[in-house]
Amino acid sequence: MIDQLFEFVQNHPLLVGAFLLVLTAWVFYEARNSAASGVTSGEATQLINREDAVVLDTREAGDFKAGHIAGARNIPQSRLDDRLGELEKVKEKPIIVACKHGQASGAAVAKLSKAGYSRVLKLKGGMTQWQADGLPVVKK
Repeated sequence: MIDQLFEFVQNHPLLVGAFLLVLTAWVFYEARNSAASGVTSGEATQLINREDAVVLDTREAGDFKAGHIAGARNIPQSRLDDRLGELEKVKEKPIIVACKHGQASGAAVAKLSKAGYSRVLKLKGGMTQWQADGLPVVKK
């Protein structure tokens, strides 16, 4: 199988080169966007304690009940457009968007920013990182 891979690379250098170029660009883009408008668990804790930040958990209800950040509001990603009005009272506060692994929250951050929410940040690593850092969760 490795021999076939080397043969493919030798026979199609432009295709392989284009693939590597696209792969490199995608990795760079993802790395740049993951750092943008994101906060670590420690930074999120400071925002919650000092600026009364609101935590928006975009996971489904079952995952939310299994463990979430104290005081978090649960609006699943699939229902965010319909339930955006629930966040109207906290529009000027920092909003920290948490998902399972920190990858899906970018879409919610984009929706909230487009809707006029001024300080929307995603939780880097999501709830997985929050729990890995040993921070408390509430179970309902």
